[in-house]
Amino acid sequence: MKIMIRNTPKGLEAYVPKKDLEEMIVETEKPDLWGGWARLSNGWVFAMPDFDEAPKLPITVDARRLATAEED
Repeated sequence: MKIMIRNTPKGLEAYVPKKDLEEMIVETEKPDLWGGWARLSNGWVFAMPDFDEAPKLPITVDARRLATAEED
């Protein structure tokens, strides 16, 4: 699903246009966000694409939503 990542004064934020959802990124698998998972403040987890160099923000990327334990 397409998500937009942007930098805000509070930190990194993800916007999911399909769901009209704006949430802060509260936890990441890797320190630079890319190539691992990212957890949003609502509990959703996305597999983030990998880049050789960190892209300039804001950026829209294709990320796959991962199932979480709360959804079982």
